[in-house]
Amino acid sequence: MAATRPAGAEEIAALREGAAGQRAHAAALQEQVGQLREQVARLERIVSRNSGNSSMPPSGDDAPGRKPPRKQRRAAGREEAKNRKRGKQPGAPGSAMSWAEPDGTRDYYPDGACACGADLAGAADLGVARSFQQLEIPEPSAQRVQHDLHETVCGCGRHHVAARPAGVPESPVSIGPNLRALAGYLIVFQHVPVERCRELICDAAGARVSAGFIHSCLRKAADLAADVIKLIKTLIIAAGVAGFDETTLRAGPAGQKKYVLGAFTEEYSLLHLGDRDLGSFRDFGILTDFAGVVVSDRYVNYWHAGWEHIAGHQACLSHYPDTAVMPIRRRASLVTGVTGLAVSA
Repeated sequence: MAATRPAGAEEIAALREGAAGQRAHAAALQEQVGQLREQVARLERIVSRNSGNSSMPPSGDDAPGRKPPRKQRRAAGREEAKNRKRGKQPGAPGSAMSWAEPDGTRDYYPDGACACGADLAGAADLGVARSFQQLEIPEPSAQRVQHDLHETVCGCGRHHVAARPAGVPESPVSIGPNLRALAGYLIVFQHVPVERCRELICDAAGARVSAGFIHSCLRKAADLAADVIKLIKTLIIAAGVAGFDETTLRAGPAGQKKYVLGAFTEEYSLLHLGDRDLGSFRDFGILTDFAGVVVSDRYVNYWHAGWEHIAGHQACLSHYPDTAVMPIRRRASLVTGVTGLAVSA
């Protein structure tokens, strides 16, 4: 195999000259980009000016590309709403009603007397002449269901009592699972406050329940979801990259607030209600065992030395939108993150 000839002085000089030319060209392009950005910003400021936010005359508001004043836009919106036809608007999703198999029928017969004087109660029935369908809900009336467990005796003399059905507690009087599911749906999914949830159940279902019952439904739902939450937490801890954030939430008496801590991947999300301190971060139980890259803002608790398994930190691009690519800080080496995904440098 032929040996590689070492580069001569002239070739090295030519390479250096070419590299210097490329650096100069890159610097010129960078300067040009900066000038174009300034020009675009100046044009955007010019286009955004109108008679409502500057000393421009109203005659200039109709210029192409110029946004009219807010008062004029509102007036145009009101005029558009006034001229809009009633009913379904073009492009809006439809929900037309169609004829279907009824769940029940009600028969109506002519009453009174015929012109001949005969009572119509004795008239011959010729069948249905016309039909009308209505979509209706039943009147609110919660049913009280009694579960009777029967006892039997075998031919051998042994007695047997039927097992209690699933969803029926040991207490003599309780509330059924469907009513509990309704309470959980209203307060968790629809965000109905506890007192209004109680009133809605009373008005719509005809069942009088207490605020304590509503809270017990929350505890029951949390117990049922405990295994799912544990699985989601495990999957987030095992992820290579996860996003973390915290936000405030009004909770308790007026003036008091809590913090909702969140951990997110592309497929899973987990929230924890607590405070913005290390104790709540530990109770959340993610960062204590997480060994991937943390995507977050610069809040100090995400950088605590106690999270000894963390591979590195990626600055959240939602908090720092002006930077497309930011370095990830790691203990061992430097990697580069692009939109929250870590790749080896």
